[in-house]
Amino acid sequence: MRLLVTGGAGFIGANFVHQTVEERPGTDVTVLDKLTYAGSAGSLGDIPNVRLIEGDVADPDVVDPLVAEADVVVHFAAESHNDNSLLDPSPFVHTNLIGTFTLLEAVRRHGTRLHHISTDEVYGDLELDDPARFTERTPYNPSSPYSSTKAGSDLLVRAWVRSFGLAATISNCSNNYGPFQHVEKFIPRQITNLLDGVRPRLYGAGRNVRDWIHVRDHNRAVWTIIDKGRIGETYLIGADGEKSNREVVELILELMGCDRHDYDNVADRAGHDLRYAIDSTRLRTELGWEPTFADFEAGLADTIAWYRDHEEWWRPQKAAAEAKYAAAGQ
Repeated sequence: MRLLVTGGAGFIGANFVHQTVEERPGTDVTVLDKLTYAGSAGSLGDIPNVRLIEGDVADPDVVDPLVAEADVVVHFAAESHNDNSLLDPSPFVHTNLIGTFTLLEAVRRHGTRLHHISTDEVYGDLELDDPARFTERTPYNPSSPYSSTKAGSDLLVRAWVRSFGLAATISNCSNNYGPFQHVEKFIPRQITNLLDGVRPRLYGAGRNVRDWIHVRDHNRAVWTIIDKGRIGETYLIGADGEKSNREVVELILELMGCDRHDYDNVADRAGHDLRYAIDSTRLRTELGWEPTFADFEAGLADTIAWYRDHEEWWRPQKAAAEAKYAAAGQ
């Protein structure tokens, strides 16, 4: 198989490439990545049968020839940080909307199979005491420039499937954690702060709930959808990992040998979604997928060990990420 992975030097995409090469020997992988601050060639290392192309998914002159030679395209490329989208929405419009449009047109020209990666944030949020979870039928209700541009990209894919007969599927996943995640993100920031002897910081009271899934489980689900999913359908990926942000910070502190209350509360983020929760019943019953990292504490311990052992990977990012947070008073 000839595989094109957009955004394959980012967090989830790089893990997807590693897993694909490990579990599907003989697959030829091409990664297209703009290598912004969130993408790193170092996340790919010297993996065999992987070619890295530095380029913009919104540039048709770059995208078209790569799609033409691929059997399957997996579209991870996206701007994905809510805080950054509040400071400057324009990169999110460019990559998430124009980039997806550019890719869809190339896929349409060449008749290539596409899987589009999205997020549960397109559904907005749930009340903390609401027993409901997001399903494939939940109406879209995004709340930030990030989630709204991801919602728009999903709708573009659906329109191209219906209007032009694209062979495409979509997945919306809950919050990922694991190796190679940028230190600006919630879990790596807390881990690396503690490794530097800095107290973790928590937005508001930390009551906001996220539904956590290990990145390897997410990527196994993506391959399950590519292999078994019905064209034109959307599948939600989640591992029943609902935790409040406070619970996550306190567990990180415990696992790293610190007092569980040794953190600082900072001003809450504007428009901070309350709760995300995924119902992945369809993925499990129709396609037979199940998470392997069902124990969040064990998965988090593995993640802490990875960051402790790979300082050379995250250290160059750390100062710039913390300077950005400091400028915002966080």
